[in-house]
Amino acid sequence: MARLGPVDFEDRLTLVEHLDELRTRIVICLATLAVAFGLCFWQNHLLLEIANRSLPNTREPITFSVSEPFMTTVTIAGYAALVISLPLILYQAYAFILPALTDRERKVILPFLFMVPVLFIAGVVFAYFVVFPAAVNFLLNFNTDEFNIQVRARDYYGFFAITLGAIGVLFQIPVGVLAVTRLGIITPEQLAKNRRYAILVIAVVAMLLPGTDPVTMLISMVPLILLFEGSVIFARIFGRPPEPAAEAELNVTEPPPSGPA
Repeated sequence: MARLGPVDFEDRLTLVEHLDELRTRIVICLATLAVAFGLCFWQNHLLLEIANRSLPNTREPITFSVSEPFMTTVTIAGYAALVISLPLILYQAYAFILPALTDRERKVILPFLFMVPVLFIAGVVFAYFVVFPAAVNFLLNFNTDEFNIQVRARDYYGFFAITLGAIGVLFQIPVGVLAVTRLGIITPEQLAKNRRYAILVIAVVAMLLPGTDPVTMLISMVPLILLFEGSVIFARIFGRPPEPAAEAELNVTEPPPSGPA
C-alpha cells in the first residue's frame, strides 16, 4: 500500500514502491482538483460576478454560440479550481522528492515551497484590483467614437484569467532570485550590478502581457521592480550558499573519540 505521508531520507524504496507512491499522489491531486472544480462550478455565478466587476455597469458579456455560455463557465471554474488546489499540489510534489533531500536541502527548499503560493496569490490579487481594471478601462474607452465596442464572454473571461495568472507567475521573481543565489549560480552583488538588464527584461515581459496597454504596462512594472529589488536585499541576507566549512560541519554526526588520558 502506498504511503500518504512523506518518506524519510533514510528509507529505501524499490522502483515499484516509488511508482506506487507517485500514482497515489497523482490521484490525490486529481481528486483535489475535481472537488475544487465541483465547488467552483457550483458557485460559478459568484465567480462570473467577480470577473464582471471590472466592466462598466452598462456593459455585459455577450455570446455568439449555443455552447459558449457553458464552455466559458467551465473554463472559469477550472482556473479557479487550479488556484485553490495549488497548495496541496505543491505539498504532494515536495513530499515525493523528499527522500532525495538531505536535512539541509529540506531547510533550503521548504521556505520556497511556502513562498510560491503566497506570491502567486499576491500577484493575482494585485492584478485583480489594480492591473485588470486599468486595462479594461483603457481598452474599452479607446476610440469609442470609431467602434461599436462589444464584450464577448469567451474573449473577456480568457483575458481575465490569463492576465491574473500571468501576473501571479511574474510575482515569483523573489523565488527565482533566491534560488539562483542560494545555488551559487550568481551572487547578489552581480544581480545588483546588472539591475538595468533585469529592469529591461521586466519591461519586455510586462509589454508582452495579453492586451496590456502602455499605462497598465507601467502599473505592472512597478511591483515587479520592487520585488526584484527586495529579492536582491533578501539574497544578500539569506540567499548565499553555505560556506564549505559550515556545510562540512552539518555532515558531522558524532564527535571523534577522545584519545587515552
